Amino acid sequence: MTDDSRTPEPGEPGSVSDAVTGNWVDRHAPAWTRPYLRLSRADRPIGSWLLLLPCWWGVLLAANADPAGPRWEDAWIFAGCWAGAFLMRAAGCTWNDITDRDIDAGVARTRSRPLPSGQVTVRQALAWMAIQSLIALGILLTFHPVAILLGVISLAPVAVYPFAKRFTWWPQIFLGIAFNWGALLAWAAHAGSLSLPPVLLYFAGMAWTLFYDTIYAHQDKEDDALIGVKSTARLFGDRTGTWLRLFMVASVVLMTAAVITAMVPAGANVLALTLALAGCWAFGWHMVWQLRRLDIDDPDICLRLFRSNRDAGLIPALFLAAALIA
Repeated sequence: MTDDSRTPEPGEPGSVSDAVTGNWVDRHAPAWTRPYLRLSRADRPIGSWLLLLPCWWGVLLAANADPAGPRWEDAWIFAGCWAGAFLMRAAGCTWNDITDRDIDAGVARTRSRPLPSGQVTVRQALAWMAIQSLIALGILLTFHPVAILLGVISLAPVAVYPFAKRFTWWPQIFLGIAFNWGALLAWAAHAGSLSLPPVLLYFAGMAWTLFYDTIYAHQDKEDDALIGVKSTARLFGDRTGTWLRLFMVASVVLMTAAVITAMVPAGANVLALTLALAGCWAFGWHMVWQLRRLDIDDPDICLRLFRSNRDAGLIPALFLAAALIA
């Protein structure tokens, strides 16, 4: 008999090769829940952060652009986005694994995932995806009607993304469309409408996604080439550094424009505006730091730098929060 209560070692049955070492799922979750939590990437929380942070940017920038300032409802938007981002990323990853189960079986880094390794069936995965989606819908229905509509529309890019790598060299664009939708949704949850600043913030997030997910995709470029999966990592090759610098500059410029167009017309004081802009530039500095350490031929470095984008995205969120009280 095997002891299901102990922590799986990397590479043994049940573990996932790119999970965080010593994660809570492997260490503490009941054995029967682990395949489902791994489908949801609960053992790899970085994706939830990358989906959540544009939501926090959106609500914080909307509060900074509101002459009346933040409202008590913003605390619920903040918390609701946190729960919703986890659930929708989990449901999206489950859908991604369902559609990619045959591809994942041919890639060294992903063949240990629950579906290709046989830990769960497709029917079980579909049921798990439905449960997560329904809970997320319950949270969404507490927001402003415009935000609810945006949340429903967001299902389209989520559904398309897993197939993008089959027909385009730019699947990261489809990921960016889906992962940064929260900037629009959270702004609308506060403001009840959309305008230019959240759109600029949304495109800033898309450029950021192209930056970090190209780094991520370099882990799999050899396997992807063998099985015919497309990515910006394969497309750019040795020119990756040049493209990443372009994405970095685009992200910082667009985020700066979003802050200016949101806060200047609202009459923000000099200190608040300076703090918000400093957050944009510090965000860019973090991406410069990543570029200086990047080795596209070292999968371990690529993974570490990809994960560091949680800290990159927290920087503008913290500065926007500071601007609210300046």
